Amino acid sequence: MNDPQDIPTELRRYSRQIRYPAMGVAGQRQIADATALVVGCGALGSIIAETLCRAGVGTLRIVDRDFLEESNLQRQSLFTEQDVAGGLPKAIAAKSRLGAINRNVQVQPHVQDVHAGNIEQLADGVDCILDGTDNFETRFLLNDVAVKTGTPWVYGGCLGADGQTMTILPRESACLNCLMLDGPPPPGTSDTCDSFGILAPIINVIGSIQSMEAIKILAGKRDCVSRSLSVVGLWNNHFRTMDVSGLREKVDCPTCKRSEYRWLDGQRGSRTWKLCGRNAVQLSFAQSQSLDLESLAGRLQAVGRVEQNEFLVRLHVDEYSITAFADGRAIISGTEDESVAKKLYAQYVGV
Repeated sequence: MNDPQDIPTELRRYSRQIRYPAMGVAGQRQIADATALVVGCGALGSIIAETLCRAGVGTLRIVDRDFLEESNLQRQSLFTEQDVAGGLPKAIAAKSRLGAINRNVQVQPHVQDVHAGNIEQLADGVDCILDGTDNFETRFLLNDVAVKTGTPWVYGGCLGADGQTMTILPRESACLNCLMLDGPPPPGTSDTCDSFGILAPIINVIGSIQSMEAIKILAGKRDCVSRSLSVVGLWNNHFRTMDVSGLREKVDCPTCKRSEYRWLDGQRGSRTWKLCGRNAVQLSFAQSQSLDLESLAGRLQAVGRVEQNEFLVRLHVDEYSITAFADGRAIISGTEDESVAKKLYAQYVGV
């Protein structure tokens, strides 16, 4: 379709997108009728939300538990210094920014911590789920609800100058649990963005791939969706894909094969409770964890002041202290907000 007169007036702003042969007016209309859930509106979520908004996705449901800080601006492209000064939650700032980009897109902001008790409601009626999170606990929860409801979702993660992404089409392709049968890495065994750092260009690459996969799904082009795990290393310009098209049939995945949704039903995942009179929150796990305290202490030396003995590692950063024990349990002092405690644990210990 090359003649602009063939494009309906209400879709003219998407004319360059419509002229791509695989898209057309029919694909654009499907996108306009679709709803996408973006979980996490930080670095990846910013790229995804803005790209899908400009592409004309009818409804964007954005969920994020956090507020903006100046250090976010290095990589979270949707926001400005004015947003930081306003002290707004990311989801609310995103709604304002996206509304200025495309008035035809309905943006539904939710300032919430995603957990097993609310994810099914948040995902109700969506056509695609996109991963803008920073921890595997939430990703495995998204995987559970996606497989249970048959909703496609796009996993993505970045660290340093490296990133990876994979699209999950429930009951058609491998899910995240197929890829990681043993579950997420134990807490404390992996670096985080706060301990290792992150460069903005990898966010743009992975977020763009995720957005492209979502556009295919929402336009009804499922046959064009990738069946590979894409791994990108920008520092050395390494790009590779791993074919996972047959993985679902090869492994005995409890999620895909036995419909066991352990993260969704609370068998897996963290548990939090406030410690009376201490301005602190204790965080533990449904299944026992194990921390290598020596390794964790070494990684955290560059982050803040670290105290260590044979029983625990304590990190002092800003107004908080995070005390991690060998069994994976942690006490986060300086807050009674459970969502803040979970955020700090994910940032510095990793989950």
